[in-house]
Amino acid sequence: MKQTAGQKTESFVALTWKDTLITVGILALATGCCFLMHNGEQANNHAPLLFVLAILLISRFTNSYFYGMFASIIAVVEVNYIFTYPYFHFNFTLSGYPLTFVAMFSVSIVVSMLTTQIKQQEKIRTEIEKEQMRANLLRAVSHDIRTPLTSIVGAVSAVAENHDKLSEEKTLSLLGDVKEEAQWLVRVVENLLLVTRIDADSAKITKAPELVEEVFGESVAKFKKRFPGAPVKIEMPEEALFVPMDAMLIEQVLCNLMENAVLHGGVVSEILLKVRPEGEYAYFFVEDDGVGIAKEVLPRILSESIYRENSENIDGKRNMGIGLTVCQSIIRAHGGIVKAYNRKEGGAVLEFSLPIKEG
Repeated sequence: MKQTAGQKTESFVALTWKDTLITVGILALATGCCFLMHNGEQANNHAPLLFVLAILLISRFTNSYFYGMFASIIAVVEVNYIFTYPYFHFNFTLSGYPLTFVAMFSVSIVVSMLTTQIKQQEKIRTEIEKEQMRANLLRAVSHDIRTPLTSIVGAVSAVAENHDKLSEEKTLSLLGDVKEEAQWLVRVVENLLLVTRIDADSAKITKAPELVEEVFGESVAKFKKRFPGAPVKIEMPEEALFVPMDAMLIEQVLCNLMENAVLHGGVVSEILLKVRPEGEYAYFFVEDDGVGIAKEVLPRILSESIYRENSENIDGKRNMGIGLTVCQSIIRAHGGIVKAYNRKEGGAVLEFSLPIKEG
């Protein structure tokens, strides 16, 4: 991903009040520390190191090269004018003084440029990952939308063209298929909208302490509307557990994972929801006793490559890619991670973590 001339100029001189305050604050703190540590000797040996550290921090926490360069100039002036003998004077005739000035300036500039460049590269890499995710989503959506639409068109055409020949039972069966496929499309679009919301630069997750037992209950209620016959069991710790989260989004995660168990677990006689607090995180588990996850798929099930390699399941039309992408995006936005593995006794486990304390 190449930067345009305008983008390069903006990354070099972009000025904001926030970055200005950060720069002034760090430089003021470094200056204050140098004054406190100055003991009247001919040179303050701590000053160069403190100001190099200040430049490093400024370059890391501001968004353009300007602040690092500006801090480098200020640091060199302060070290050589205030904290190097003769104090409050520049005297390049003294032995070693010119070398100190040039060395300090060179080190400051190098530190500033390297730190800012590394941060810019991280930003570019993040943008590339987002573009890859969007491309993978388009591949997943093209399959998940095209197949149900084809089925809907076929069923509606059959009813429209043969309404006088079809029995009432057959007509209702075809219309039932249309309803089911339309509901699936609605869920695909909802998941897609959630992904774009979570991955938008301006998106923010609003978290509040939620009682996990209530979140489980709401998730199961929503899930049962689509899969009324699916057996779901809930296991909770004895003490009430509150976890900071966006309850609506976590309910979506749980619904997607339970749906994945039904659609891809084969013959599933039980889905188990449970949570376990441990240290700074609460660990959530969605387990089933189905066929489990194939060994060749397991290492990649949570990566985008799964879209192309496992685009169809046993019924030939249900893609798990978007649902798992939604789960990944939501949990990452909450500061947690998602894992997938098989149970020893058979079946699969999809696990995710959420921080117990608000960050």
